[in-house]
Amino acid sequence: MNENDVLDVAVIGAGPAGLTAGLYAARAGLSVAIYERISPGGQLAQTERVENYPGFAEGADGFELAWAMKEQAEHFGAVIVSEEVTAVDFSGEVKTLTTPFGQHKARSVIVATGARPRKMGLAGEERLAGRGVSYCATCDGNFFRGKSVCVLGGGNTAAADAKYLARICERVYLVHRRDTLRASAIDRERLSSLPNVEFVWNSRIADLHSEEGRLAAVEVEDVATGARRTLPVGGLFVAIGTIPNADFLEGVLPVDKGGYIVADESGATSVPGVFAAGDVRAKGLRQVVTAVSDGAIAAESAAAYVASR
Repeated sequence: MNENDVLDVAVIGAGPAGLTAGLYAARAGLSVAIYERISPGGQLAQTERVENYPGFAEGADGFELAWAMKEQAEHFGAVIVSEEVTAVDFSGEVKTLTTPFGQHKARSVIVATGARPRKMGLAGEERLAGRGVSYCATCDGNFFRGKSVCVLGGGNTAAADAKYLARICERVYLVHRRDTLRASAIDRERLSSLPNVEFVWNSRIADLHSEEGRLAAVEVEDVATGARRTLPVGGLFVAIGTIPNADFLEGVLPVDKGGYIVADESGATSVPGVFAAGDVRAKGLRQVVTAVSDGAIAAESAAAYVASR
């Protein structure tokens, strides 16, 4: 792609939202490039099983589904550029994206950078990351096969992690700061029936213990009484929410108090020609199906914007 070319649509991020946006924009006859610093798929590609995406009665493999989305977008003409967008200039009629390899220009931009796992903020967390502390059960769970592990969180991700780990680990402790999970009813029911899953209610992780540079135990604290208990585990899987990948946009686009980009239902932000889609957008539900929907809508909005210029 020539640096002097001006794209119709530049998509930042190649998760489900970005890949769908690229697909729809390309099928609309527009020139499209999707910028992604790592392999396409986002968090979907790291998900072992997706059970709530329509059309798959027995669930879908996350990586395979993400790869199919990528190939479909490319089939219709979207170009995937393996470069990270580090800065943007949205001030002019033509937008500019800066990567470590140069600058790229586009008439419209769709931001679909998704979100990353939220960390606990505990002493030793960074040091033990990859040495027992993980933020992706399907990526790292197999390292702890037959061992005892802990999952922190109470939402759908934490529940899915606990179910997956229960199949391969001897014991799974699920630590949650409340006395009931926020996960879906079917996930709550399934977890309750698993004999090797123990719920640690009304608790938080207060400290991490290590031996020979690896996690050896977690210390949990009852949020009401302050009583502490040590759980001997080799792995800790953190699933306490996400942080939007929008740091490079600081001061450029309006965000809500959580840092998510504010956009209307068409995906339009307050900057003409700039749209947001997927988990990076401020909204009530963040799922693969809503990301895909966002991507399609944002692409249609971008196409209409380009046609109007």
